[in-house]
Amino acid sequence: MSQQPINIQRLSQPVQMPDEIATFSPKVEAEIDRHLAKYPVMRSAILPLMFIVQRERGYLDPPGVSYLAKRLNLRITDIWEVATFYSMLHLKPIGKYHIQVCKTLSCKLLGSDKITQLCVKKLGIKVGEMTADGRFSLSEVECLGSCGTAPMFQINFDYHENLTAEKVDQILESLA
Repeated sequence: MSQQPINIQRLSQPVQMPDEIATFSPKVEAEIDRHLAKYPVMRSAILPLMFIVQRERGYLDPPGVSYLAKRLNLRITDIWEVATFYSMLHLKPIGKYHIQVCKTLSCKLLGSDKITQLCVKKLGIKVGEMTADGRFSLSEVECLGSCGTAPMFQINFDYHENLTAEKVDQILESLA
């Protein structure tokens, strides 16, 4: 069996960084300063600052990433490395209701694929997409730590466990 050569271009997707750097209100800058004061090494504040930028801009957009790199005196790649590791950090806009279906073993064995497909059908979007009205986005994520109540999904910060088709219908209808 021969090995195919690795396509380096496929492994990394370059991000076009704008010349623009995000700006924030004095109140947000003060919040950022308070976080930076907690850490003897500025880099250690990367996660709380990412959440602030995401909250203020809706997601970690390139101007927000440039801001973080400048503010923390880091390379842009340092910011992207962290941002791409965590599923709670968003690199593109998400809907008002972000549905994250757990796809790890317990949930998968107990039907998370069916839950995902039901959401796809009900919302008219694929995994990784957002509805045209911006109300819903759908993701599959690694373990959400609720293996004993699988299958489950998280909508924003709320867990919904022991899911069935009927429960999913009720939950989605309550949000519509």
